[in-house]
Amino acid sequence: MISKRKRKVDEVNSSSMADIAFLLLVFFLVTTTISMDKGINIILPAEGSNKDVNTEDIINVVLAADGSIVFDEKLKNIYEIKSLVENEIRKNKNMIFSIKTSTRADYQDYVALLDEFKKAKAKKISIANDHRK
Repeated sequence: MISKRKRKVDEVNSSSMADIAFLLLVFFLVTTTISMDKGINIILPAEGSNKDVNTEDIINVVLAADGSIVFDEKLKNIYEIKSLVENEIRKNKNMIFSIKTSTRADYQDYVALLDEFKKAKAKKISIANDHRK
């Protein structure tokens, strides 16, 4: 009588699985790029570096809670800001733009306003802060 032999099942050698997993982990860590969040690129002055400026060289810009912009005491649209800033810089190279925002203003409106100043190549921008409570 012919009897069936039990066939030996081949086992997968699992001793090197940990090494392979570690090598894959290292590979993906090395080759993955980390995206850095981009924010507003502003060069801040050193602490305590106060400077006296002529009040005629300052233009006040106010961003209200509803998103409206007051540029030198006149209500303006966001799309007008770039040309206004360029004109003021052409008239006076030392012009400083003092930006003050309402505490309830949208952050997106604030960033859009700063972007318009950046497009106009304004270098002297003061971010005003109301110290009164």
